Amino acid sequence: MKFLYQIFITLYPMVARLISGKNGKAKLWVAGRENIFQRLQEAFANNKGKVVWMHCSSLGEFEQGRPVIESIKKDNPSIKVLITFFSPSGYEIRKNYELADWVFYLPMDNDTNAARFYDIVKPSVVLFVKYEFWFYYLKEAKERNIPLLLISAIFRDSQPFFKWYGNFNRQMLGFFTMLFVQNDESVELLNSIGIKDNVAISGDTRFDRVLNIAQQFEPIPAIEAFIGNHQQVIVAGSTWLEDDEVLYHYAKMHPHIMFIIAPHDVQESRVDECVALYPDAITFSSWCSVDRLPLTPDSTSVSVNGNRSTEHPNEPNIIIIDNIGLLSRLYKYATICFVGGGFGEDGVHNVLEAAVYGKPVIMGPEYGKYFEAEGLVDAKGAYSVESTIELEQIINKLFNDNLLYETVCNAAGDYVAIHAGATGIITKYIYEKRLLTN
Repeated sequence: MKFLYQIFITLYPMVARLISGKNGKAKLWVAGRENIFQRLQEAFANNKGKVVWMHCSSLGEFEQGRPVIESIKKDNPSIKVLITFFSPSGYEIRKNYELADWVFYLPMDNDTNAARFYDIVKPSVVLFVKYEFWFYYLKEAKERNIPLLLISAIFRDSQPFFKWYGNFNRQMLGFFTMLFVQNDESVELLNSIGIKDNVAISGDTRFDRVLNIAQQFEPIPAIEAFIGNHQQVIVAGSTWLEDDEVLYHYAKMHPHIMFIIAPHDVQESRVDECVALYPDAITFSSWCSVDRLPLTPDSTSVSVNGNRSTEHPNEPNIIIIDNIGLLSRLYKYATICFVGGGFGEDGVHNVLEAAVYGKPVIMGPEYGKYFEAEGLVDAKGAYSVESTIELEQIINKLFNDNLLYETVCNAAGDYVAIHAGATGIITKYIYEKRLLTN
């Protein structure tokens, strides 16, 4: 396995450069690492403070680790924070994160880069989030006796760690000072390969994150104007084409229901795909245009007091979100939430962003890899559907049965509240072990 890993870390940058001319993400990946050590050296040249370094694969992992960073900064304002990303989708969105002193791409993993990185950054504590395992960076932390924590991790028996050929992967687990995992199953799997003393159940920090977002909710006036006085609103978040194809059939047959569609990818090609599929929709950027003109010669968009006009039937009932950063707030406006990804191979996206508002969640059939999605279904706060027909049946049932609707809403909200607290467990360990003061 180590031989294959060496091949991977050698070929990956070469392939990224090769396709960067035609692939936008590859171009960002390559450009973000140009002169990376020179920029790191300049950034850290005058630093005298202690550094907490958190590494995330992408945006989702950042949101998972974010509550820990925010808790540490709140209690220790003088601590410096470095955030690194592997993926452009995380870096490009959070490169200006206000609580980070520095945000960089992670230089590609190898022994030389790892040693050079630690020489420059000199972190006091290192946090890796969920799935990230870079051998030489982990090994270097261990050899330098720098506390290394894995947070919100979750393990499955299908992973190489638990296979006969997984010695190399198991070696990486041994580099961690502490593995904070989400559930009992992960503990049992780690125990089965001899990892017992440096593993603890913390739960998932995403529960804390979504609760923070809900508590600090900021209204979206343009969405409120779009919805107006309508009582039935479906927010579909993080959708892929497969999700939209299922959802559109329902939307087409129910023009009286308001739909807010937030595709997972807001690149122009994906937004155009949504516009083609929902031909009667309007994009969020168009809706927000200054001094909007009527959408048709006989329709009015927004009245003087900001409420959506209900006098003209030609107004769109579907809005496609074509920018980033709104989804976690959009779910607040839903009567029912549809979370995308469940009709694709990779599986459903973050159901907690919707459930935290006490709203019923509907998803496709692919959710078994996600502990929180399984838990929400088991708690009766979510439904999984396999077809448009099932989707229609569930939505109609929720709309028409007030008692059922309230029961599902309460179950969703309670599920999130009950599972909060992972951040406190992790930071308590950091403070009790004096990892920031040693």
